[in-house]
Amino acid sequence: QVQLVESGGGLVQAGDSLRLSCAVSGLTSSSYTMGWFRQAPGKEREFVAAISWSGGPTFYADSVKGRFTISRDNAKNTLFLQMNSLKPEDTAVYYCAAKFGGTGKYYYWGQGTQVTVSS
Repeated sequence: QVQLVESGGGLVQAGDSLRLSCAVSGLTSSSYTMGWFRQAPGKEREFVAAISWSGGPTFYADSVKGRFTISRDNAKNTLFLQMNSLKPEDTAVYYCAAKFGGTGKYYYWGQGTQVTVSS
């Protein structure tokens, strides 16, 4: 059973940086795609970034491109999201997610971590 546990959220000011972590367990192979999503109050959940657990290219939403960086440490079974130059509109609950392969819907989800950016 794949389990994902996020941490690292908090309250920061605009322009600050924050790094989210996602502890990953239960992966049966390296053929998983890992992603970060977020959901702001009153809005639908949206894609933020993705990376293959085995490495390779990364993908970002236009709204975070150049500010956020997704990475993973396979030895520590951890997925990261480095967030720089944070804006108030980045305020949301951030979720770690996983799916087997590169297509289809994300099947496994963490419980989320709150990120609040004050102006």
